[in-house]
Amino acid sequence: MKAATIFGERKGGVIDVPDPKPKDNWVLVKVHAAPMCTEYKGFTGGRKTTSLGHEAAGEVVEIAQPGRVSVGDRVAVMPQYPCGICPLCISGDYIHCQQSTNFAEFTGGDEGRATMAQYLLKPDWLLPKIPDDVSYEHGGMACCGLGPTFGAIQRMQVNAYDTFMVTGLGPVGLGGVINGKHLGARVIAVDINPYRREKALELGADEAIDPLEANALQQIMDLTNGVGVDAAVDCSGAVSAHRLCIDAARRRGQVAFVGECGEDTPLRISQDMIRKGITLVGSWHYNLKDVPKLMQVVRANTDKLDRMISHTFSLDEVQKAWELQTTGACAKVVLKPWK
Repeated sequence: MKAATIFGERKGGVIDVPDPKPKDNWVLVKVHAAPMCTEYKGFTGGRKTTSLGHEAAGEVVEIAQPGRVSVGDRVAVMPQYPCGICPLCISGDYIHCQQSTNFAEFTGGDEGRATMAQYLLKPDWLLPKIPDDVSYEHGGMACCGLGPTFGAIQRMQVNAYDTFMVTGLGPVGLGGVINGKHLGARVIAVDINPYRREKALELGADEAIDPLEANALQQIMDLTNGVGVDAAVDCSGAVSAHRLCIDAARRRGQVAFVGECGEDTPLRISQDMIRKGITLVGSWHYNLKDVPKLMQVVRANTDKLDRMISHTFSLDEVQKAWELQTTGACAKVVLKPWK
């Protein structure tokens, strides 16, 4: 099969690798849509690897034993390889599993781990079915396109009475705009990139703000009559965005952090936490029990998802796809391994 690879700094392409084989309850999925996430950072940094991607939608084409899926099922692919038996996995919060399966040890190799390939291997319980009227491209949004902010919104119980702010309007943040508007919330979108601010407005955001403007926080306060937003989610991972979310949240408001960050964000316990009484939430993904609800969001927002998926490429065009992503002039980009 074909699989995307990074050969060196800003050099990507496709290589041939052996087809993976199903084993026990791990099934073989033919990948029809592979949404792209932050792999482009490895592309720009020259991190050589063939294990690329963690999002996909496809068709079950081979199983080793009867289980939760059958050959022909159309499925979304959930990330990682959790154990499936610990309390976190059983409760649906598998993303926080502390004893993940060693892929190479279990399968005898590395083939099948990547989603940016023609086939992959995945435990059958991590393959929720895609409704018949949902495309593979839209079904693939059940992972990082809509999933992280959907999980954060579930945790914060955002509703139609709320003003909801999203900072960082990459593909994850744009998914947050769709999730917020689906619930009827007033959405304030924040990003330094003009293309992405315009895309957020296109997807229904009520306001779009450039955080580099000196009065960005005051703009938010003015939009909320000096009160602040009810809930905010940061998808950028930038310390400045963390502080904007905390400062813009109303008293007794909520802030969720979704974007990965390797730096320390200053937090003033008295001023930020005790006196404002805000709640800080760390949210990586969503509970598996909520897949039906997320699929409702997908089915109700087909037009917006078409706009959110700004570009599609064949797997052979992965170099072009990564080059585009480095410019920031795109939203969600999807690879088509069989195109």
